[in-house]
Amino acid sequence: MSACVFCGIVAGGVPAFRVADGPDGVAFLDTRPVFKGHVLVVPRTHLVTLTDLPAEALAGYFGLVRRLAAAVESGLGAGGTFVAMNNRVSQSVPHLHTHVVPRTRGDGLRGFFWPRTRYVDDAEAEAHAARITAAL
Repeated sequence: MSACVFCGIVAGGVPAFRVADGPDGVAFLDTRPVFKGHVLVVPRTHLVTLTDLPAEALAGYFGLVRRLAAAVESGLGAGGTFVAMNNRVSQSVPHLHTHVVPRTRGDGLRGFFWPRTRYVDDAEAEAHAARITAAL
């Protein structure tokens, strides 16, 4: 995928501030960070969404994400991290990537990046849960 900027970073043709590079993926600083130290973790192969990640790659990839979450916290003295992933919608680069964002109390980030809603009642919540369960 020569047009994919993340594939270019993995291949070394696109410059990035790398923080990890191994068989399970590459991690680098986001060029538009939510907070300084915001890291993106990508698999080495071009995959678009989480559902494209082969089952045998899950442990290695999420092991890397887990190690990065710990490193961002300890390396930056952060109080914690926010770990998130978009699939298609709001995915600015169509290559699977996981955000690891350093957090501190009072940093101004409120919950998720989008407005929240509520179910009308328990029946509506049960109906949504049933639809998801049926799709499994």
